[in-house]
Amino acid sequence: MVLEKVIKKINIQSEYKTFVEEYTASLLSEFNGKIHSIYMCGSIPKGTAKPFKSDADFTIVCERPEDIDYDRVSCLKDQILQKYRLVTKVDTVICSLDDVRSKPNEWGFWIKIICVCIHGTDIGEEVPPILISPEFILDLNSDTQEAVDRVRGFLSNANDDTLKSRYTKGYSKKLIRALYSLVLEDTGVWQDDITKMKSAISDYCNIDSALVDYLYACYLESNVDVEEFLGIAEEVYSYIEKALTALAASRTTPSEI
Repeated sequence: MVLEKVIKKINIQSEYKTFVEEYTASLLSEFNGKIHSIYMCGSIPKGTAKPFKSDADFTIVCERPEDIDYDRVSCLKDQILQKYRLVTKVDTVICSLDDVRSKPNEWGFWIKIICVCIHGTDIGEEVPPILISPEFILDLNSDTQEAVDRVRGFLSNANDDTLKSRYTKGYSKKLIRALYSLVLEDTGVWQDDITKMKSAISDYCNIDSALVDYLYACYLESNVDVEEFLGIAEEVYSYIEKALTALAASRTTPSEI
């Protein structure tokens, strides 16, 4: 089964168009000639963003990521957020052309399926069709442990309530996405809607539904007890880890056929 693109047509709402144009222009001006293409994902390009509730997700693809100064990108993000208060947060991911071409089930999936190109030549068109398979699911989760460990560390050490809420929401989303990836062979489609992900997990995954309900509630309202949240999150991640291990063990290698 081949995965289809999440956002088939860019439909940026009028109140966000100038924001997207200005931030894109600032990146291109700052890193003149070093950016191959720029992409977005999420509610803004989909046309479902909610002022003062939705964030903005950009991805820069370039020849050499080391040419893009992360500190300068951070400054540009802060400047645009000062001007456009309706956007809650700006995330900007950077990857290389080689990442997209050599890792079709990871960066290739991200660019081809999740994102839409808003500037430059869409490198996602070079990525071959992505088939839903155990190998794809495993590749998709190759960085899950690293990401979970990183967010868990941030959350454990966060003293600011705003940061705690942000990390709780991010951690919840990461775990829900990982759980959803485990049922991809059942759904046959990648969802970018957390509510629909939760519904599919409930339908096809044998994890305790109360754990998923808790994560979903934390994603919606992230002002929760950190210790309790980390305990539940650890239980969910343990389930994911065991499921991925079982999936890897179940694959039949050519020599075993």
